Amino acid sequence: MTSDIEAQLRAVSLRVTRPRVAVLAALRDHPHVDTDTVIALVRADHPTISHQAVYDVLRALTDTGLVRRIQPARATARYESRVGDNHHHVVCRSCGAIADVECAVGHAPCLTASNDHGFVVEEAEVVYWGVCPSCATERTS
Repeated sequence: MTSDIEAQLRAVSLRVTRPRVAVLAALRDHPHVDTDTVIALVRADHPTISHQAVYDVLRALTDTGLVRRIQPARATARYESRVGDNHHHVVCRSCGAIADVECAVGHAPCLTASNDHGFVVEEAEVVYWGVCPSCATERTS
């Protein structure tokens, strides 16, 4: 698995460093996590990695397209390593849980704007809001 991560970093001309490998590994195993969670996950195996190093790595990975930053309205920014497929998300209004939802219809950008105003649309971002199964069960109990 580390060799896959190293290949991903090299493919976007990033040096392979311990913090970069650790952050990508954490995001691969734990999608839709916030920065504090990434820091905790990375520090579980590498306690000397600083907060700033994780922030810098997240920025570099996002800038190169290896990581996607998502921030649904009124929610903390989250990160995921699933990129390039224009998938969407469903968010629980109660607990904030996030899950992936496959592309709504057809090929990226998934949806056709009713009026693109002359823009060349490259991506559609859809967030479905609702209540997750756990919170729905709690509401009915």
